[in-house]
Amino acid sequence: MEERHEIVKAIIERTAKLTGRDPAELNEDTEFAGLDMKSVNYSQLIVYLEDEVDVEISYMAFRKNATIGQAADYIMSLIG
Repeated sequence: MEERHEIVKAIIERTAKLTGRDPAELNEDTEFAGLDMKSVNYSQLIVYLEDEVDVEISYMAFRKNATIGQAADYIMSLIG
């Protein structure tokens, strides 16, 4: 999984599961703040993504991304 659209899809699917939302409600412009995600949700999402892309993701750096699209761009920058 190294293509951006696959990362976006993974973030959307996992975020939907963690927040109890329908994945169809989420897109690249969805803001994490509007999803009422708690710290534990971010931690679970990060661990999931680390397993998917096989890269270490900084919790604090990830939290600085306001939207799903920005988070995908951040992960892409880590992959190189």
